[in-house]
Amino acid sequence: MLSVITKNKRAYFDYEILEKYEAGLVLDGQEVKSIKTGHISINGSFVTLKSSECWLIGATVPPYKMAGRLIGYEPGRSRKLLLHRREIDSLIGQTKQKGLTLVPLEVYTKGGKIKLKFGLARGKKKYEKREIIKKRETDKKIREAMKAM
Repeated sequence: MLSVITKNKRAYFDYEILEKYEAGLVLDGQEVKSIKTGHISINGSFVTLKSSECWLIGATVPPYKMAGRLIGYEPGRSRKLLLHRREIDSLIGQTKQKGLTLVPLEVYTKGGKIKLKFGLARGKKKYEKREIIKKRETDKKIREAMKAM
């Protein structure tokens, strides 16, 4: 059973998602409890590839409140992502293409494990965003007109 903890709604607006991937996160014990209580922020974070490994950079996991004082804990540290070798090799080839990036989309639990869904994405231009907003507004006006009838 999937239980979504947090979503990066801004990613869907700023990027065109081409492919989606699922990865496990390497976490400390108290980070797991903190995330399961809903304390994680992936806004402004990104996924990068360093020496044949995937890393989540910029995600913030505050310390678990019931854990007491933690010495040397960094809430914004980089966290390793667990993927199959063939997926990593595929991502390395695809991210070398101009304009493609890896964007975190959501964090959820699956079978007691915490997973990250991220996407291979291409940034949208400003005019594409305006078109989406315009389409959303016209659809809203059409729905309101249909209700009034």
